[in-house]
Amino acid sequence: MNRFLSAIAAICLVSMPALAEDVSTDDVYACVGISTDAERLACYDAAVGRLKAAEDAGEVTTITRSEVEKVNRDSFGFSIRSLPSLPSLALKKNGGSDKELDEITTGVTSVRMDSAGRLRVTLDNGQVWVQIDDKSTRASNQTEARIYSAALGSYKMKLDGGLAFRVRREQ
Repeated sequence: MNRFLSAIAAICLVSMPALAEDVSTDDVYACVGISTDAERLACYDAAVGRLKAAEDAGEVTTITRSEVEKVNRDSFGFSIRSLPSLPSLALKKNGGSDKELDEITTGVTSVRMDSAGRLRVTLDNGQVWVQIDDKSTRASNQTEARIYSAALGSYKMKLDGGLAFRVRREQ
């Protein structure tokens, strides 16, 4: 009886997914090349089992292209150094190279001028950008902001298509 229980325990341990190991969809794709139906099915079952167990344990998750684009858009203007816990998320489009987001256009919630005459712009998406140059800009009735990457990791903003001024994301 003890031998029987030991054998069952050993089989269970061998067949249980190892969550500590790296699990990815590559494990599933590796099964494609197996020519024997039974071996290919066993490979798929094992790979999908490991992936499902890792997902259930919260170690793996899948995200959609729109979720990646939302993270990239929401984090636009912050350097990866200022957000070290944010993974670099990128998707390849049509087998091409990764394309980094280099500009956003969104609505403006408010524009305020500080005592030094510089603008503080709050966008519809909650982002707050502060003017860092001394360009004279107007601050009333702005409805749209276009923010784009400039030289040396800096950013510029245009309000309603007006003149561009340098900005830094504050929030």
